[in-house]
Amino acid sequence: MSRPIKFEHNRFVGDKRTQVVYDLDTAPQDLIDELMEARTYLAFGPDTLTEARNRGYKPHASATAEDAG
Repeated sequence: MSRPIKFEHNRFVGDKRTQVVYDLDTAPQDLIDELMEARTYLAFGPDTLTEARNRGYKPHASATAEDAG
């Protein structure tokens, strides 16, 4: 699966509406498409699940892999 253009160099992206973080490498494409259409996304720096958790985001089931940081 290819990553959205805005996130081609990111692995994790959060949904501001639900405070859920997705792994762009493993999340279902329909979820990512809906998130991009809604424009309620957020990237993390550094690009890790740990940083997403520090900001109060909970990982989606697809984001259970090791951090890419």
